[in-house]
Amino acid sequence: MGDQKESLRKITHTLAMKNEEISNFACTLKQSLDNLEANSNKVQEDLESEFTSLHSVLDEMKENMLTRIKQERAGRTYELQSQLSACSKALESSEELLELANQTLCSSETDGFTQAAKDIKDSVTMAPAFRLSLKAKASDNMSHLMVDFSQEREMLQGLKFLPVPATPEIQVSECQVCDNTVTVVWTLPEPDSKIDHYILEHRRTNHEGPPRIREDYPWMVVEGIREMEHTITGQRFDTRYLTFRVRACNKAVAGDFSEPVTLETHAFNFKLDSSSSHQNLKVEDLSVEWDSSGGKIQDIRKEKNRTNSPMHSPARSALMSPKRAPTARPGRDRFTAESYTVLADTMIDAGQQYWEVRFDKESKAFAVGVALRSLGRFDQLGKSGASWCIHLNNWLQQSLTAKHNNKARTLDCPIPNSIGVYVNYDEGVLSFYNAKTKQLMHTFKTKFQQPVIPAFMVWNGSFSVVTGLQVPSMVQSGQRKNSGTSSSNASLT
Repeated sequence: MGDQKESLRKITHTLAMKNEEISNFACTLKQSLDNLEANSNKVQEDLESEFTSLHSVLDEMKENMLTRIKQERAGRTYELQSQLSACSKALESSEELLELANQTLCSSETDGFTQAAKDIKDSVTMAPAFRLSLKAKASDNMSHLMVDFSQEREMLQGLKFLPVPATPEIQVSECQVCDNTVTVVWTLPEPDSKIDHYILEHRRTNHEGPPRIREDYPWMVVEGIREMEHTITGQRFDTRYLTFRVRACNKAVAGDFSEPVTLETHAFNFKLDSSSSHQNLKVEDLSVEWDSSGGKIQDIRKEKNRTNSPMHSPARSALMSPKRAPTARPGRDRFTAESYTVLADTMIDAGQQYWEVRFDKESKAFAVGVALRSLGRFDQLGKSGASWCIHLNNWLQQSLTAKHNNKARTLDCPIPNSIGVYVNYDEGVLSFYNAKTKQLMHTFKTKFQQPVIPAFMVWNGSFSVVTGLQVPSMVQSGQRKNSGTSSSNASLT
């Protein structure tokens, strides 16, 4: 009966997952229909606007060219009419002189003939007909204003929709996720010299499959990318995956997005367990401040059931066995007395993990490390076998020590502004680094018999934790070099 119930539960779970998948796909189709309607209306409006603009340009050019023809005709008409008027006046004057000359020749009077002939000669010499140019000042040829739009007509007939850039393809095998940096590489089906730039979008998600309509995080946009790869730096991996998509753009239009690609982002995430921290510690998210009055500002509702969520499991590490899962820490009493301690809410029971803590260097006392879940409520970090830490003391004189099982070793290194903590659970390694330079400060080598928890202590000071970090490559490289050497602090383990 039990096996049948379990089988039915699996079938029910599979069916529920399939229903959710189909529901998401149906939402995608509905959204696509809405987008299709909106995009079709937009391109239709754009087309009508472009043709209206083209018609306006042609009408304006036509009007300008007609105006030039009219002006040319008016100018030439004036010149020719002026010449024609001058010719008419010259002919009229010449006809008068010709008539006078004929009358003089036919006259029988001899006394005034000589003088009359002389006057006629002088008049003919000064006559307009002999000062008139018989060459037309303007031509009647208007061929220089003729047009031939056959080439332009062919060009207009060749009008067509803009070529849309091809859809890129993200090359998953060439993408890299390292040091909280992601490099995305893509290609085009064929070279396209008209590509002006690319637009890359990325979104955080806790779902491995294709993007869903109802995602918890928005798309982040990176524009103006000129190459076919892009590196995103300074990321805090607080989700299991990052989804990427890219599109190509020419000067006028953007192509379709590539198929989304989901890259896994291995990182260790946790919150601080404010419900069990010392009363004198004011815990706000990942920040802690000493409060001598014992007041606290807590947000307990965010802490409920955190260890039951895969998002807060270090099992996502690539170096961890997929069969292993984080161990949920049972509820416990608050730390009290002089144990000004706060623990994380997530266990480490396998793999390699890394986080950083920034602290006030003027704190009277500060410690960071790991502890077993059995750490007593009165136990101070490093003073029992259930915890390992680096301890900063500013009480009488400043000192930095590595502590475990009530044994301490003074560390001869500068005190950094922030400390990186590296845990290799399977190898029993706990190392502390200068978070900025990645210089090794101290290493504990032991064998963890139980899951460990990030642990912190502060007295008269403050600190803040940075999670969602991958193990830095410089740390991994240093660990590989030191793997063959024995611990210089064996007496503390």
